[in-house]
Amino acid sequence: MNKKEISEIRRLFTPDRCPFTRICGCYVDGEKNKKMEMKEAFLSLPEEDMFKYFDLFKKTLSGSLGKNLMHLSFPLAQEAEGGAQEFLYRLKNSGLKEDALLEAFYDKVIESYREPENYFIILVHGAYDIPRRAKDGLEMFDASDDVYEFLLCSICPVKLSKPGLSYKDDTNAISERIRDRVVEPPTSGFLFPAFTDRNTDLHSLLYYSKNPDELKQEFSQQLFGCDPPLTAASQKETFNTLVADTLLEGCTYETVKAIHESLSQLIEERKDDPEPLTLMREDVKNLLESTGAQAQALEQFDEEFQAAAKDSQAPLFVSNVINTRKFEIKTPDINISVKPERADLIETRILDGRPYFLIPADDEVEVNGIPVKPLHAPE
Repeated sequence: MNKKEISEIRRLFTPDRCPFTRICGCYVDGEKNKKMEMKEAFLSLPEEDMFKYFDLFKKTLSGSLGKNLMHLSFPLAQEAEGGAQEFLYRLKNSGLKEDALLEAFYDKVIESYREPENYFIILVHGAYDIPRRAKDGLEMFDASDDVYEFLLCSICPVKLSKPGLSYKDDTNAISERIRDRVVEPPTSGFLFPAFTDRNTDLHSLLYYSKNPDELKQEFSQQLFGCDPPLTAASQKETFNTLVADTLLEGCTYETVKAIHESLSQLIEERKDDPEPLTLMREDVKNLLESTGAQAQALEQFDEEFQAAAKDSQAPLFVSNVINTRKFEIKTPDINISVKPERADLIETRILDGRPYFLIPADDEVEVNGIPVKPLHAPE
């Protein structure tokens, strides 16, 4: 799924376009006990409740592709009878009306979802008449050939509201507020099947994690039968390792700056592309070659990539491996942060046999927020 396809589904989460037919839920305590279950027609909910659920569902389809939202493909074995994909397929086709399937789903989540506190599993079934698109990109709502039938699951922490004081109308007094358990925005969730090329993709799903560095691998493996990709932090670490181990002595400040500039330019050129910008193994290799990697180093690149990457066929998302808003230099004692477009202000010099980074200080300079006078060269 790309950004436009995700946005198309998110736009359905309104009362006038609502695709949901049924909503089910299970409230689980910290001891993995089912405390409450619900199931009803979604349109029978009070309007105020609907809007709150819409907000939760939008959160489940929010964040950056490759960071918070990940496209997962089912291994072929999971599509056979008894597999994870086959189970979700039967659950979807049931319209959430078979109690045994619902209970089995809750049990699968509770068994694999590691969460010490209470949480609320929300599962909705939806059906979307996919409108055709005219040549100018406008939707033709009276020309729908296909129906996208799907499940959306949101797993939300449930926490006690903060203690405090509140005004009581009945007593006309300020006293301690009553603490209740509040359903918070989801920390995990998924959309099955994926909505790829604006149609049903039964071979994959879209997985959501609020924390991009905590993908709950056991949950993904047991519920979907597949491993999540590298986290955003792991992708950055993998890329950095590849650069350092491939360039070796050629990994200089100027080379790393050139890599950052090349990737930043690619992001700028592709900023309107709905597909996220990614790097496959050959892309990384070509990038390093263009910035000066020696032929001998590149001969070992494939082995280095295999050792550094969890899945040599999985892409690295460019938005995960560089920060286009910040360019950093770190030593054990000093950190320097500069706008990427002004990285040219930093020079490297050898003075008295020691390497230095030089920063011009002839403009306005502040130290601890206090403006200081610029240094003057001796006369």
